[in-house]
Amino acid sequence: MSNANTKKQVFSGLIWRFSERMLAQLVTFLVTIILARLLDPESYGAIAIVNIFITLANVFVTSGFGNSLVQKKDSDDTDFSTVFYFGIVSGILFYLCVFAVAPLIASFYNMPILTPVLRVMGLKLILAGINSVQHAYVSKNMMFRKFFWSTLLGTLGSAVVGISLAYMDFGIWALAGQYMFNSIIDTIVLWFTVKWRPKKLFSFRRLKNLFSYGWKILFASLVRTGYTELRGIVIGKMYTPSDLAYYEKGKSFPSLVTRNIYVAVQSVVFPAMARVQDDLDQLKAMTRRLVRLHSYLVLPLLVGLALVAEPVIKLLITEKWISCVPFLQAFCIILAFEPIQTANLQAIKAIGKSDIYLKLEIVKKTIGILALIISAKYGVWAIAAGEVIVEFFAALANIYPNKKYINYGYMEQVRDLLNAAIPLVLMSIAVLCMNVFNVGTFVELVIKVIAGAIAYVGSSVIFRNDSFVYIWNYITKRK
Repeated sequence: MSNANTKKQVFSGLIWRFSERMLAQLVTFLVTIILARLLDPESYGAIAIVNIFITLANVFVTSGFGNSLVQKKDSDDTDFSTVFYFGIVSGILFYLCVFAVAPLIASFYNMPILTPVLRVMGLKLILAGINSVQHAYVSKNMMFRKFFWSTLLGTLGSAVVGISLAYMDFGIWALAGQYMFNSIIDTIVLWFTVKWRPKKLFSFRRLKNLFSYGWKILFASLVRTGYTELRGIVIGKMYTPSDLAYYEKGKSFPSLVTRNIYVAVQSVVFPAMARVQDDLDQLKAMTRRLVRLHSYLVLPLLVGLALVAEPVIKLLITEKWISCVPFLQAFCIILAFEPIQTANLQAIKAIGKSDIYLKLEIVKKTIGILALIISAKYGVWAIAAGEVIVEFFAALANIYPNKKYINYGYMEQVRDLLNAAIPLVLMSIAVLCMNVFNVGTFVELVIKVIAGAIAYVGSSVIFRNDSFVYIWNYITKRK
């Protein structure tokens, strides 16, 4: 495929994937505000504990083989059908494990309600076994419009379910119902919109070959996910459900910004990089552009959110959640390292270096666990502060291999990451200057957002920022 066609598919895919994730972000954001006003922090703390174990089990079902199907140049119906059947069996087996250990988890946290909630939400594992191959097929063929419709129906429907149950005082079941309805609709819509169907084909040899690449991605995902969720396990056990709720709620706001963008970038860019894995110059160019564009779009959102954290929390989810403000600001710093990490990891996976990907995750997470052990006894805020330090070193580790593989070293990457430094600084100054106005919370927030946006976009135009010009030229050429 020519470079022009690849670029066209990447941009088309990004537009649809970004549209889908932004739709999900908007609806999720609005639902989060409503549910946070209706439900107490304890309910959120309990559902956060449940999500920890469902997320960990889900890694075994969805990670590894999907990436293998996308990375393999000539994956065919035998490969997809083999992974499909294997995924369903895996989903059922892991659901049975969750069902069996649910009472033990509930006893560990001394929260009996966790048993039935875990057993209901664990059904997502079976659904994941069904749609994980559909997701891989869509990504492989870059048909990202399919994701848009499944997300639209699933997100809107789950919003209605969650809010309705919350108004009827179902408490934690409102969150569980929202979660499950979204998964069910996503699976159903993809089944009818994606034309691929499993055939009566299964090959242990193909499964073994896919596993040779995929197990390293799976294990790396398990290490990364386990490490991420370990903090929730520790906070939930050592402190109170409310402490965990404040930590998770503080994390959720910046994550709404970055995780949706991360999903869009990963699902679109990884298959595009896999197609040019033998052309290292083109792969480097794609990685550089990804770092620059990702940082240009993500960093101002995170910095801006950190600067207006307090009025955002007060206005949207009321004073009862004000304790989550420092965690929100900490996660804005933590996730600021994500653009450079995302780009480098996608390049490493695309060239088939899943062993390097795994080694990086093991090293980074070992350091993270040591930091958690040291910080846990000093409080929840110390845990978040330790994570800031860990993410800085994680970013350095992710850059290191690509100096060798695609000749993309530290100084070049730092320059690309900071390509929007001037607009970012001017935006921050503009927002901070608005503190002189003694106005209500809503007006304060509106003024700061407008001032920051004008400063960022205006300075990008004046200084002809590279990423701004790139985006603008692409938009105007399409008209």
